[in-house]
Amino acid sequence: MKTKEELKSEINLKLKEYYDLFIKDKNDTSIPVSGKYFDEKEIIAIVDAALDCWWTEGKVTFNFERSMKQYLNIKHVIVVNSGSSANLLALKALTSPKLGEKKLNLGDEVISVATAFPTTVNPIIQCGCVPVFCDVDLDTYNINVEQLKKAISPKTKAVFLAHTLGNPFNLTEVKKICEDNNLWLIEDCCDALGSKYDGQLVSSFGDIATFSFYPAHHITMGEGGALVTNNDLLAKIITSMRDWGRDCWCKTGHDNSCGKRYSQQFGDLPYGYDHKYVYSELGYNLKNTDLNVAIGLAQMDKLEYFIDKRKENFKLLFEGLSKFQDYFYLPKAEFNSEPSWFGFLITLKESCKFKREELLKYLTNNKIGTRLLFSGNITKQPYFIDNPPTYRLVENLEKTDYIMNNTFWIGVAPLITKGDIDYIIKKISLFLDENNPKS
Repeated sequence: MKTKEELKSEINLKLKEYYDLFIKDKNDTSIPVSGKYFDEKEIIAIVDAALDCWWTEGKVTFNFERSMKQYLNIKHVIVVNSGSSANLLALKALTSPKLGEKKLNLGDEVISVATAFPTTVNPIIQCGCVPVFCDVDLDTYNINVEQLKKAISPKTKAVFLAHTLGNPFNLTEVKKICEDNNLWLIEDCCDALGSKYDGQLVSSFGDIATFSFYPAHHITMGEGGALVTNNDLLAKIITSMRDWGRDCWCKTGHDNSCGKRYSQQFGDLPYGYDHKYVYSELGYNLKNTDLNVAIGLAQMDKLEYFIDKRKENFKLLFEGLSKFQDYFYLPKAEFNSEPSWFGFLITLKESCKFKREELLKYLTNNKIGTRLLFSGNITKQPYFIDNPPTYRLVENLEKTDYIMNNTFWIGVAPLITKGDIDYIIKKISLFLDENNPKS
């Protein structure tokens, strides 16, 4: 009779054979902006987790959290089911009564930018707070620090910003402003895993940071995300809100870790009420499963390669497109930073004789994937117009509106080869020759 290990070994060999025969060399003639990069190891990891028959959060998730803690050099990593859920929990955690006078209340203001992905802004609204939008700088696409200084009012309680496409925002200035004004700082690192500022990985500068592990991102779980923090109290609140709001801190599948399950007093409940059914926060169920997280754990072994490949692809694109700077603004890394780029931003200059949509259609027809910078100006989106939330603008959003009309980005993901980049540069060159000839 075969042992469990022998059977698993046979299964793994078959999975590798399946990968080699049907997945490994699958041809795709299009150039994506993003996408998952994997081999048989991720498939083996999923099946191995399935064979354990522990399909909720378990040892695989705990191993992933441990790996992320070591990589980021951070105290707490809390896995969730998406980056959007991570952003929701990050803001929601700041509304907890456990934070005393520092908690966010209805009507408090949270500073952000209008070029954001919607789920960086939506939690502010969902928590009953007021988003305050600053303009961005056109070269880095990050918040204009001078507007940030002007944005602060007696109602300001927090700053919630993303590192745009992996380009860290000015953490020196932003963190100082937050410290000087006693504000919470949330770093949205969903596009920035591996990015560094002043030699330090982003995510540990703020009070809370968030990550996404959707297939577009630096590593993937299929669906997944995480929050990270060095603050013990915030970690406790986040974990509680992720787990229905429960007060109990037992890990999934464990009971009575505190030894006082039936001998405590909570609220107006009867003494000894089962601690597993005591709720101290307004919570959700935003946990992930070991099946998803197994993919992410396998991806962690490839993370350094992914980061290096993104940087290399960005460098090749910058070198190749630099000769077109009469037509385009090219992206610039924030001073004192080392981005782990998520994409390569291109903005048409005022002198261009063609429209962005013309170039995008041309690139699409030539099987080159493109994306816009998320919401462009979120205050122009239908849901802000049809059911307008309360928000405030610091000044005008001149650069934001320019980006909304003239900016797009192309991919630097590890799936993209040097040959792909040469092709992209060649096609853009041909388009410019045909559509924007110099007199």
